[in-house]
Amino acid sequence: MKINKKKGILFWVTGLSGSGKTSISKRIHKKIENLYGPTIIVSGDDLRNIFNFKSYSKLSREKLGIQYSNYAKFITDQKINIIFAVVAMRNKIRNHNRKKISNYLEIFIDAKISNIIKSKKKKIYFKDKKNIVGLGIKSELPKKPHIIIKNDFKKSIKTLSLELTSKIISFLKKRYK
Repeated sequence: MKINKKKGILFWVTGLSGSGKTSISKRIHKKIENLYGPTIIVSGDDLRNIFNFKSYSKLSREKLGIQYSNYAKFITDQKINIIFAVVAMRNKIRNHNRKKISNYLEIFIDAKISNIIKSKKKKIYFKDKKNIVGLGIKSELPKKPHIIIKNDFKKSIKTLSLELTSKIISFLKKRYK
């Protein structure tokens, strides 16, 4: 991947619900903006709330993920970076991103579901489990993400964010000229 300077960068931050995607994304925002230009943060929850999406089935999640991708492409085509914190644990969605978005950076926040549940950060794990990715809906873990951040909940969000920022800078330094 070589960065096209006429377009923004999509920082696709994916992982299970409760893995730390949104918290980490918020912490890296200013640094990304300072280094690479105008940057917005969007979470899957934000878009669900804005557009009142209520379905959580496997099929609706996949369709919604493609819509998220199309939205992200629209933003990056305007030379605006987007940090997108979204579960989207489907290969179809990530493959769509790789084909359609030229400046696509896939970041996987790798957290075990048992640790997420133990941390009690997300109430959804204690409700209806059939439509929860990782429990009732099988997650498709990224096969070749550009960056992996392991979250075992022993490091602070600040530490994980600094680790991610460092990896992003290193990754893009080779591709951003």
